[in-house]
Parts: sequence; C-alpha cells; structure tokens
Amino acid sequence: MDNDIKQKLHEVKEWLQKEYSSIRTGQANPALLDSVKVESYGSFMSINQVGSIGVEDARTLRISVWDNSQIAALERAVRESDLGVSIVTDSSGLRVIFPELTSERRVQLLKLAKSKLEDARISVRAVRDEAMKAIDKSEKDGDIGEDEKFSQREGVQSAVDDANRSLEELFTGKEAELNK
Repeated sequence: MDNDIKQKLHEVKEWLQKEYSSIRTGQANPALLDSVKVESYGSFMSINQVGSIGVEDARTLRISVWDNSQIAALERAVRESDLGVSIVTDSSGLRVIFPELTSERRVQLLKLAKSKLEDARISVRAVRDEAMKAIDKSEKDGDIGEDEKFSQREGVQSAVDDANRSLEELFTGKEAELNK
C-alpha cells in the first residue's frame, strides 16, 4: 500500500510539472506549443507530428515542417491558439516569437501557477484521506494493531509532507522564472 501512495503522490507532482511547463514565461519553450493542434490531412495532430520544433533564441521557436503544404495550416493553428505570440512565415516553416511579459501578465501567470499548486495540494489531501481511511479500516477489521496503525499513519503523513514540499519547490521555481 505504501508504494501505491507514493505512486499517486508522484503522479500529482508530474501533473503539476506538466501544467507549469505550459505556463508561458519570457523564455521560448517547445512545451508551450504542446496544446496546439494542426489540421493535417483531415485530422488534428500535435505540432511535433507535422514538423520539428527548435529553440532559436531566448524568445523564438523555429518550427520546420516536413511537408511545405502544411505551413498555412500550422500558421492558422498557432494564431488561433491565442498564445499571444508573433508569427513569421518563410519557405521552410515558421518562427514563433514570444513577446516580453508585461508586469500585468506576470501577475496573471503567478495567480494561475498558485491555483495549479492549490489543485495539486487538494489532490495530495485526497490521497492522504484515502490512505488514512484504508488504515483505519484495516485496524477495524483486525488486520493490524493500534501500534501498526499509528506507524502506518506516520508513514503516510511523512510521504504527504515530502510531496507538499516538492510541490512548493516547483512553485517557487516557477515563481522565480516568472519574475526574471
């Protein structure tokens, strides 16, 4: 049961990392385009299925398409994604240029990061509550004694504390990144 709890807590941390990677800072990051879907040959695909994404400089991503007939669809998809970026098209693909963040936008992004942190904390609490109920049920059923119950509860609380600490570290890192 202990590994099951650690796995669930690890999944919460991974979710938060993924969410934070999609929050745009002043830096160009290919993960920011993960949510953009391009209409290609009658179906919607992620950008990395129609071309390659590279970082050109701190604020510019270069998307090189494998089929030049897809450039217009790719440009349309990025424009409609509402990422607040500039797009420059050329014969082999396009450049996605991220503007400097305004102080107003930084505040909005920090609020978003805090709300994602709170969502992660709620998930951690749910995992803890579920584990505590399972421990109480085991004691009630006579599978474990009172001493074992308290040691298992301590183990769960310790894992939850570690998870909360690592979530807080992720937030602190994102906060520093946004305030650069």
